[in-house]
Amino acid sequence: MLIMHGAVGLVKERWAVAEDEELLLAVLNSAPVIDGLPTDALSEPGAGAWTRALGGSGTSEEHDRLRHVRDALHLLIRGTSSDVSSLASVLDRARLRPAVSPAGVAWQLEAAPDEELAVRVVLAWSRVTTELPRRLRACANEECNLFLIDRSRPGTARWCSMAACGNRMKARTHARKRRFEE
Repeated sequence: MLIMHGAVGLVKERWAVAEDEELLLAVLNSAPVIDGLPTDALSEPGAGAWTRALGGSGTSEEHDRLRHVRDALHLLIRGTSSDVSSLASVLDRARLRPAVSPAGVAWQLEAAPDEELAVRVVLAWSRVTTELPRRLRACANEECNLFLIDRSRPGTARWCSMAACGNRMKARTHARKRRFEE
């Protein structure tokens, strides 16, 4: 991950921030419920290719680390746990090294190849929860296992996708009201 400050670095910083938010959501949403059945992209045969596409090494150790981070974040975001020890352990050996240039200060993440992706996910989670308080949340559909970053002005987004969960939940509410009226 490269974070830069200064006029030149601002564009690169925004790109890195957006990229890491996408990474955060990809890992959080790697265990969706499909047709009522839980799935896990980090446990399936294509997990290596999936993590390599995200910039990882694709090893089973990396998958295990990402699974632990994902599961800990699920609990934290849903408010069912406040235990951050597994997230802290992911960051134990990572460090950000500054490099000064005429363009500003660049921060380079240093972590073992099997740990870098998990570290980036934890750092992205920290940044999102700090800069966008209460905007990272689970989908309001209890049958869904996906998460969203609410970027709406009022901060009232509830569903991972209006086309999927939003319409489904609104249709259920409408049907329930109609049954009650009859």
